[in-house]
Amino acid sequence: MPTLRVELMEGRTPEQKKQLVQALTQAVVETLGSKPESVDILLYDIRRHDWATGGVLWSEKS
Repeated sequence: MPTLRVELMEGRTPEQKKQLVQALTQAVVETLGSKPESVDILLYDIRRHDWATGGVLWSEKS
């Protein structure tokens, strides 16, 4: 049972998330030979003030 953990910057729509989990599930099925019903995907929305790149919080970027 593959489990994928996906961390995303907050702001994606439910439709975007739906499309993402469908595409990821299909990729796992094709690559690993898993059954779709055995693929778990956990989505984590991260707030911009909780994410930094290069020492700068995304909430401080213009």
